[in-house]
Amino acid sequence: MTIAVTPTQVLTAVGVLLALALVWRARSRRARRAADATRAGVRVVSLAGRVIITAALLVGVQWVVITHPTGNPALLLVLLALPDLLAASVLTRALTVTTTDALHRGGGRR
Repeated sequence: MTIAVTPTQVLTAVGVLLALALVWRARSRRARRAADATRAGVRVVSLAGRVIITAALLVGVQWVVITHPTGNPALLLVLLALPDLLAASVLTRALTVTTTDALHRGGGRR
């Protein structure tokens, strides 16, 4: 049994394979861009959640210290100052995160 393939059929098959490869590549690029955009949005929400949880923890510690005085002013000062230092650190980090993770691919200028 002999299979006869004309040059037109070979050229058509190569063209179809090339078109499929280009469509596959375009879809993977689009999916990668969507994943990167989602990842950047999730980082902001995650950061906001961590700030809210930390603030709730600090408020709880300060409430306990104020409502249950021990009579020791140094202990009161340390227990109220330590959460404020942590809050300052968290807020500084939260307010200074201003970059987005843009991936540079290819040979273009940066």
